[in-house]
Amino acid sequence: MRALQFHRFGSPDVIVLAEVARPEPGPGRIRISVQACGLTPADWHLADGLLADVLPVLPRGLGLEVAGTVDALGPGVHDVRIGDRVFGPACFDGPTAGAAEYTLMPAWAPVPEGVTAEQAAALPVAAETAWRALDDLGVRPGELLLVHGAGTTVGETAVRLARHRGLRVVATAGPTRTAALEQVGARVTPYGEGMVARVRQLARGPVDRALDATPTGGRIDRADRPSPAGGSLPALIELTGVADRVLTVSDFAAASELGVRTSTAMRYDLMDGIARLAGEGVLAVPVAGTYTFDRVQDAASLSLSRRTGGKLVLVP
Repeated sequence: MRALQFHRFGSPDVIVLAEVARPEPGPGRIRISVQACGLTPADWHLADGLLADVLPVLPRGLGLEVAGTVDALGPGVHDVRIGDRVFGPACFDGPTAGAAEYTLMPAWAPVPEGVTAEQAAALPVAAETAWRALDDLGVRPGELLLVHGAGTTVGETAVRLARHRGLRVVATAGPTRTAALEQVGARVTPYGEGMVARVRQLARGPVDRALDATPTGGRIDRADRPSPAGGSLPALIELTGVADRVLTVSDFAAASELGVRTSTAMRYDLMDGIARLAGEGVLAVPVAGTYTFDRVQDAASLSLSRRTGGKLVLVP
């Protein structure tokens, strides 16, 4: 089969399209014929050596989230059949991962009726991260939540989930996703100087909790890119009044210093709930572009520019 791999760590140009053997599913895993593979910022970090101390063996595969048709079942798998359409996380600890004609999955859920493979492959990472973050932050119905970086896929998904749970939401975002965020009930303000004052004006009261959904934990400028001027966690602490009421999905070093919460342990048990809410139209991650495997470098360039306006998806 064809699969994207990297044989050394480095920038995205180390990623190549190779002919490799199909992986075989072990206990509790399935193999699917891949129809779509969602790209995330973590893909480029992994190619650059993130987790190299834990997963040092090369070559490694690219792609963390997929959708496709079940092709083979590992021992002990009884809740899915050959030919079923599924989506979820891809195994990424071997020589191939999600960006391949066939991939292994450790967890899955049925693709909801009316949801395309590309739309399904855009969901797992953003939806699982946002759901887990809101749970770990301890949000409650009626509270006011600030989502900083709501123009990201994780941020927008968190806004959708929070509104579904009965929270009021103030969101910081650039112009690209403002209309979409307002449509689901968020009050939106731009990033940049004066953000704290603008958030307070929109909140009309205390900010109960804050979620930092930016890719780096940094401030974001009006072009939707992280600013080198520094992190925004102190501003979020100022708005909530308590560091423990702030959670970041990315800036773990600053969080440790400031007493801010973090969330890192992936929860496979959320997949069925994500599928249900996607089928109901509550959860949807915008697909900004679709690329064939041989155009991965084009997708990487756009992804790293952070001007995607949504999820980028690879297709075989």
